[in-house]
Amino acid sequence: MSKKLEFIVTDEYDGKKAIAFLRKHCNLSARMITQLKRKKDGILMNGKILRTVDFTQAGSRVEINLPEEESEIVPVAGNLDIVFEDEHIIIVNKPPSMPVHPVKQHQTNTLANIITYYMKSRGENYVFRAVNRLDKDTSGLVLIAKNKFCANALKNKVDKNYFAFCHGKLECGGTISKPIGLKEDSKIVRCVLNSGTPAITHYKVLSANEEISFIKLWLETGKTHQIRCHMSSIGHPLLGDDLYGGSLEIIKRQTLHCGEMKFIHPVYGNELSVNCELPDDMQKILDTI
Repeated sequence: MSKKLEFIVTDEYDGKKAIAFLRKHCNLSARMITQLKRKKDGILMNGKILRTVDFTQAGSRVEINLPEEESEIVPVAGNLDIVFEDEHIIIVNKPPSMPVHPVKQHQTNTLANIITYYMKSRGENYVFRAVNRLDKDTSGLVLIAKNKFCANALKNKVDKNYFAFCHGKLECGGTISKPIGLKEDSKIVRCVLNSGTPAITHYKVLSANEEISFIKLWLETGKTHQIRCHMSSIGHPLLGDDLYGGSLEIIKRQTLHCGEMKFIHPVYGNELSVNCELPDDMQKILDTI
């Protein structure tokens, strides 16, 4: 299904080359512009073909006709907790124990399969592009772009807050700034390494007793297993996260939930702020402390 985006040329770009307007105002990547130039009526201004070397005029209407895309993911019926949706993006609250993408051992029981079934049932067709990724056993908000433009525009521009339970009593919040890399002889486990890539995690204590702390976390960097690795590195692994030293006594999965998300809509320009409640298994732990 083709997607049409419309932009009005602002005074700032009056008399400027179209390439500047397309790159800076419309947030189109160089690769996407090249693809659109090859598509019939890919880029129009006031109904006429707009070349990147042409000049734009203030008040003109620029149309971007995104190419059609076909999803190759197997559609599978399932339940979706949709937090927000429009013609460009969809945000869902993913339950724990559900992978986001199909992988070798999970081909049909993923969020991508269910989203694909949902969109086809509505007569839509788009490639599944998750802007943020959550581990299988991490719950919470997942933002999916319905086209390549929105995926590119939202990359690294979404603020997320996570909620977690960790072992031990934390007295106050703090910042963990430690480089992370793959643990030797492992393809999955991360650890703090001097030779790793920089990683920064901020956290705030929301509630605590002598054994468990409920914390809010936000990241400056987005490394795989960053929160799990960093909390373990300071002696406070997440409950249920046995991969990083957490106990399975109270809960059988890592207690990590993406509960808040904020970003600027890639097409309309308004700020969107969404949230979702803790899943039942985490809420039960919170009730005890």
